[in-house]
Amino acid sequence: MRQADVTRNTSETKIQIAINLDGTGQAELASGVPFLDHMLDQIARHGMIDLKVVAKGDTHIDDHHTVEDVGITLGQAFAKAVGDKAGITRYGHSYVPLDETLSRVVVDFSGRPGLEFNVPFTRARVGDFDVDLSIEFFRGFVNHAGVTLHIDNLRGINAHHQIETVFKAFGRALRMALELDPRAAGVVPSTKGSL
Repeated sequence: MRQADVTRNTSETKIQIAINLDGTGQAELASGVPFLDHMLDQIARHGMIDLKVVAKGDTHIDDHHTVEDVGITLGQAFAKAVGDKAGITRYGHSYVPLDETLSRVVVDFSGRPGLEFNVPFTRARVGDFDVDLSIEFFRGFVNHAGVTLHIDNLRGINAHHQIETVFKAFGRALRMALELDPRAAGVVPSTKGSL
């Protein structure tokens, strides 16, 4: 079973995350940051990943530590659940539109953390959510999941749509990359023999 439970406790946040990579897209989300919960729900539903997130953070200061640390903990959970990566497709990509907006996400479970984040946000906030926190979430994720991630918002006017298409495309790219390839059962998808 490709599942993991990870807890992260710091002086700024306390986070518990449980994932099942072979789930049905069910989500139980209580991060304390409502817009982040909305985006995590996109990952679960479009990635067909069961996801439970419970977080308590210093949101009385701002949402930065909570959003970043949820990304870190989620990355740790993915690394644990995917294990040695034997049999996975490894690469995944997705284009997702939402009205006027179109985003592309490409992921490689390479073992090498790297993030290219190209989203020209059209405004600084969506409700109470600082749009710059989305890059902090993904930076935390890639550094702890050990993935290379390219995120490009190709067009868009509405900042909510920009972020939502990114998270939906991320979920779908994860789903593709983590799909078990029956032709490569038990084989690590690398000429090096390990990732």
